Amino acid sequence: MGMKSVAEQMEILRRGAVEILVESELEKKLTRSLETGRPLKIKAGFDPTAPDLHVGHTVLIQKLKQFQDLGHQILFLIGDFTGMIGDPTGKNETRKALTRDQILANAETYREQVFKILDPQQTIVVFNSEWMGKLSAADLIGLAARHTVARMLERDDFHKRYTGQQPIAIHEFLYPLVQGYDSVALEADVELGGTDQKFNLLVGRELQKQYGQEPQCVLMMPLLEGLDGVNKMSKSLHNYIGITEPPKEIYGKVMSISDALMVRYYELLSDVDLAALQQVEDGVAGKEGGAHPLESKRALARELVARFYDESVAQQAEEEFIQQFKCKEVPDDIPEIRITENEPVWLCRVLADAGLTKSNGEARRLISQGAVRVNGEKIDSPDYAVGPQGEYVVQTGKRRFVRIIFSELG
Repeated sequence: MGMKSVAEQMEILRRGAVEILVESELEKKLTRSLETGRPLKIKAGFDPTAPDLHVGHTVLIQKLKQFQDLGHQILFLIGDFTGMIGDPTGKNETRKALTRDQILANAETYREQVFKILDPQQTIVVFNSEWMGKLSAADLIGLAARHTVARMLERDDFHKRYTGQQPIAIHEFLYPLVQGYDSVALEADVELGGTDQKFNLLVGRELQKQYGQEPQCVLMMPLLEGLDGVNKMSKSLHNYIGITEPPKEIYGKVMSISDALMVRYYELLSDVDLAALQQVEDGVAGKEGGAHPLESKRALARELVARFYDESVAQQAEEEFIQQFKCKEVPDDIPEIRITENEPVWLCRVLADAGLTKSNGEARRLISQGAVRVNGEKIDSPDYAVGPQGEYVVQTGKRRFVRIIFSELG
C-alpha cells in the first residue's frame, strides 16, 4: 500500500478530473484505507464495442493507473453483458447489440491494449456476465422496480428522444440499472467514467444505498479533444491518435498539436508529476523558468510512443521525424538571415524583416490563421519569439521559408 497522505493522494486524483462526487466522502474512504491497510476498490467499465483504442480512451486508464500507483485495487470491468444491450448514452437512436463472438474478440483486444498502461499483476479483469448471467427474470424485474421511469427520463439523451418522439426501447432503460448493479456486485468504493456517463455513475450510488452498501464515490474525467483542439477525439472525425498506430505516426501527430492542447494532453495523458506539469504550463505561458514548449512537445511525443512501444522505438521515431522534416519538407536553397542579438526576437518582426510578410500586422494575422511554422511547429501565439541562440526554419504558407541563424556578436 502506498504511504502517501490523504492530502497528497487527493492532489494526484484531482488532476484533470472534472468532478468528484463527493470529495469529502472520498477523503473519508482514503483515510479509512490508510488506517486499515485495505486498498479501495476502484471500478471502471468498458463496453467491448471497439476493437482498437485511441488515446482519448486512455484518459480513464491513466486515472486508474494513478489509483493503482497509490496502492488501490483496480477492477477493470469488461461489459460483456451490457455490450449485448448496447449503451444508449449520447445516442439519438437505439444501439445495435453485439454478438457474443464479437464481444469476446473485442474484449481480448482491450486486455492487450490496456496493459500497456496498467500493471496486469495488480489489475483484476472482471466480466459483468459473471453475476448478470446468474440473475433470474424475477431478479431482473426486482432490479427494475428500484428505479422510476420519471428518473430515467431526467437523463438528457432519453429526455430529448422522448420529447422528439424518437423511439426508446425498454431494454435501454435497463442499461444504467445494470451498470449500477455492477457496482453493487463488486462493492465498489469509487467508479470512474467520462462526463457523459454522469447519470449512469450516479445510478450506481443510488443502488448501493438501496442494497445497504456505502455509496461509491464518482470521479468524472473529461472527454479528450482531438488533434483539432475543438471536437472530441474520434475516429470518424479523423482527429485521433490510435495507440496501435506506427510509432512515427503517433510521434508526428503529437508534434502537430497546438501548445495549448499540449498542456491538456500532458495533464490527462502524461505520467509527469505535478511539478513538471507546472513547468510545461509556465513554458507555454512564457513565464520565467518554464520548459521550452518545443522541448515539452517532443518529450510528450516520446513518452506516448514509449508507452505503446518502448524507449528505443520512441527515440527512433524522433530521429525519423527530425530527418523527414529536414530532408523532405524544407528546400535546400532557402534564404538565410543571421541575427547577432543576444535576446529573443519577436517572430512577427522576423517575418517582416525577412520579407515573408509586408508588416508586423500581417504577420500577426498569419499566425492567428495557423499559417506560420517554426521548425515544423505550428505557432498559435502572436507574441512568440525565437532565439537568442540556435537555428530556426520559419515557414509561411506551403512554400515560403527562411532560415534564422543566431550567431555570436563579432
